[in-house]
Amino acid sequence: MKTNVSLALATLMLAGASLPANAADLYIPPVVEEPAPLPVGGWYLRGSIGMSNQSIDRLSYEYFDVEGYTHTFLDDGGFDSAPTVSLGFGYQANDWLRGDITAEYRGKASFNALDRVVEDATGFTYTNNYEAKKSEWLFLANAYADLGNFHGIVPYIGAGIGTSRNTISHFTDDNSAGGGGFAGKDSEWDLAWALHAGLGYQVTDRMTVDFGYSFVNLGDGSTAPAENYDPMFSRPNDGFKFEDITSHDFKLGLRYAFN
Repeated sequence: MKTNVSLALATLMLAGASLPANAADLYIPPVVEEPAPLPVGGWYLRGSIGMSNQSIDRLSYEYFDVEGYTHTFLDDGGFDSAPTVSLGFGYQANDWLRGDITAEYRGKASFNALDRVVEDATGFTYTNNYEAKKSEWLFLANAYADLGNFHGIVPYIGAGIGTSRNTISHFTDDNSAGGGGFAGKDSEWDLAWALHAGLGYQVTDRMTVDFGYSFVNLGDGSTAPAENYDPMFSRPNDGFKFEDITSHDFKLGLRYAFN
């Protein structure tokens, strides 16, 4: 009997001695708390600089079509490139949609055109060389679709609508017959719209570099009433009209997110 009790006590002691070793072999996975997801939407500030590449549908004037004279353009006219500067603010709704409002100053672009006038009865021919400057203030409300994030590069497309204040200045008309005239500065507001495409490159969580292209329709522009260099030959008129001004713009910009 004593032997059995001793054996039982020894067995219990051995079992107790082995418990810490077995417990040490058990693996309890650590509790890892996942970080809260960063908000996707939020307000942003944007700015850009760029260059315009502009053209017009036609230059018109009420005395181009005078009975007894044939008028044709030898050069329909075009603008040199000019700088653009814009600022705006917007809201990123989600990974795919955002919108902003922009104000843009479009610097003075030089204009040149050349026409020919033939007096039908005599065949007398002369040419007119037209020169002018054009600038605009452009205000647009824009919407964009971001087309996915490819290692920090986000292609996008968009469209905008708004208004443009088109200013024509320094207008002159010099003809080969020794005459000519000029017209004073004038500005007018017109409907404007744009189509956008580009690439955004995310430099930091808040900063994105924007490489963009825009096709912009700026509406029409006009001069003040034209006057002849010799006041005796001046006639009442509504000025020269620059119809359907469009531009292909290329821009480099930054977008800064506030959240």
